[in-house]
Amino acid sequence: METINTRKRLEADLEELKRMVFRMGRMAGESLERAVYALKERDAEAARIIIGEDDKIDELEDRIDNGCMEFAARYQPLGEDLRAVTSIMHIAVDIERIGDYGGNIAKTAIQLADKEPIKPLIDIPNMVDKINIMLDTSLNALDTRSPERAMTVFAMDDEVDELEKQIMRELFIMVMEKPQRIEQSFMLMNVSRTLERAGDHVTNVAERVSYMFTGKNVRASEYRRKKEV
Repeated sequence: METINTRKRLEADLEELKRMVFRMGRMAGESLERAVYALKERDAEAARIIIGEDDKIDELEDRIDNGCMEFAARYQPLGEDLRAVTSIMHIAVDIERIGDYGGNIAKTAIQLADKEPIKPLIDIPNMVDKINIMLDTSLNALDTRSPERAMTVFAMDDEVDELEKQIMRELFIMVMEKPQRIEQSFMLMNVSRTLERAGDHVTNVAERVSYMFTGKNVRASEYRRKKEV
């Protein structure tokens, strides 16, 4: 009976850790989305709110980290339980970085708020939309114990990378045509590069989810679109 009760407590504690990860993921995804919206709309006040809320994501990561350490000490997990708790710790780190990127983009939004835009922002919002789909898919895979679903994220990251390359090409052309655009162009390039890195962190989350349920180290590069020669 004691073994059964211990197992129930273990599973309940693990579910609580997952719930915190889901909450953290939603917060990080919203941070990115709101930051890009503030950038697009030149809304400095909205950007300042995002920066002020960054500590909430950091605090949640600390709670997850401490919870995982307590879980390991209490249950001394093995097998899938051990993979789960170690993976959750890694996932929280990646999600925290995504939240940080939202804050970084918000800072750029403040800098550009009073400047005349050099172009309408279309591809950057498209990037953040795709990244949030990737994040939702990864967390749904964690919730439904579906490594196959997690691995669908890998190909999605190719689309994010292609958008980043497209933005870079367009902005370089704009700078060559009018050198006075250089400052704003480079700031937007940095935003697109930041979003590309956010996509990489979501890919890390998907890899961890797959490992959690299969015990196999999956590398996204093995599932990426083949480059044309």
